[in-house]
Amino acid sequence: MRSEEVKLGSTRAAHRSLFYAMGYTEEDLKKPLIGVVNAQNEIIPGHMHLDQIAKAVKHGILAAGGTPIEFPAIGICDGIAMGHNGMKYPLASRELVADSIEAVANGHAFDGLVLIPNCDKIVPGMLIAAARLNIPAIIVSGGPMLSINYKDKYRDLNTAFEAVGAFKAGNIDEAELLRLENAACPSCGSCSGMFTANSMNCLCEVLGMALPGNGTIPAVYSERIRLAKHAGMKVMELLEKNIRPRDIMTKEAILNALTVDMALGCSTNSMLHLPAIAHEVGMDFEIDFANGISEKTPNLCHL
Repeated sequence: MRSEEVKLGSTRAAHRSLFYAMGYTEEDLKKPLIGVVNAQNEIIPGHMHLDQIAKAVKHGILAAGGTPIEFPAIGICDGIAMGHNGMKYPLASRELVADSIEAVANGHAFDGLVLIPNCDKIVPGMLIAAARLNIPAIIVSGGPMLSINYKDKYRDLNTAFEAVGAFKAGNIDEAELLRLENAACPSCGSCSGMFTANSMNCLCEVLGMALPGNGTIPAVYSERIRLAKHAGMKVMELLEKNIRPRDIMTKEAILNALTVDMALGCSTNSMLHLPAIAHEVGMDFEIDFANGISEKTPNLCHL
């Protein structure tokens, strides 16, 4: 095990003492050490509930014979950062996410990782980290936000953006603006719509880095908790079989993800993130790939 670097032999007595200080036992240290990267925070709707996902992941790891060790990752809400000086930071934060995971995972010699993102730049940041580290890893996101029916239409974040324009144009009054902004985002989860978060969470499945349902099970469904438990179990299987991210995220997988991107009408931001992921796995990604794939791939639906 890679983690033997920090826990095995007489020269690691001090290291083990530090583990014991945190409540880990000798039995815990005999098992693989699995990092659980939890991007939970109280500023992104898609991340406010990730502590529940992390808890389920840890149950899965324990059930499959590993020792889960949780550590955090940052995140920025693109929606709240939009339209002011704050918008300079989300894309740059993708690299901070990747770099910090790399630092913690290598600094502590984790044997594997379960990565828990949900929103725009955090998902690709974690995929970049997984590819760069190339230790057994799996993604499980927090799931998409619900949509509610208001005046015979299902509402989402676009509703709020459009309501601003309608109010400015005099088409709705201030009371209706308030009703629409209250209807737009009714629950935790990544914002309803095929924005970057839901696009990348679907593409995680296509890349092979997440279990089926990662992109589509709503955030508030108990099925999402069960998925997280299975992800915790699955990382132990990946470790046992020594299956690593670069074995999974091949050139073919990345081009397949771009194909599904075209079929689902995913966010154009995938053209920022897929090349960055490809770079980490050593693939030369040409922007022109999108033209060739889109010419032969029908847009099957708008989500």
